[in-house]
Amino acid sequence: MKGADFELAAPAGARVVAPGALAADARVAIVASRYHADIVGRLVDGAFAELAAAGIGPERVTFAAVPGAFELALAARRLAGQGHAAVITLGCVIRGETPHFDYVCAEAARGVTLASLETGVPIAFGVITAGDRAQADARAGGAVGNKGIEAARAALELAGVLRGIDGA
Repeated sequence: MKGADFELAAPAGARVVAPGALAADARVAIVASRYHADIVGRLVDGAFAELAAAGIGPERVTFAAVPGAFELALAARRLAGQGHAAVITLGCVIRGETPHFDYVCAEAARGVTLASLETGVPIAFGVITAGDRAQADARAGGAVGNKGIEAARAALELAGVLRGIDGA
């Protein structure tokens, strides 16, 4: 099976962490890159829809737009330190003719990972890294799904798992 489309089970007797519910007033942040705004806008729409489906309305969401994917990590780090239960980063990087793509993608992912590890707050990496425009479109609500929805779902799920680990 592909991705998170299956369930895992622990052997009998193992301590299994049950995800905890987010507090009724839990806040979530979304940080989105303005670069490729037409594509990223669809990711943002997907993330807001997924949050709404989970009972988190826009009044509990902080939204910040940054210039590009490289800048996502710092804004996410700052928001994670302000009491948000989870942060969702959204962006799109499309390969060009230079190695710039490789540097931006790697450092954006590394920065988001470090921010999450430093703060202990789930920060989902919802950045499309595509070889061309068609691949990006397919991942922004096209044939492959919507990475904004997936990032929001992952952020909320991990926030619940961490609450379960902490015994909340």
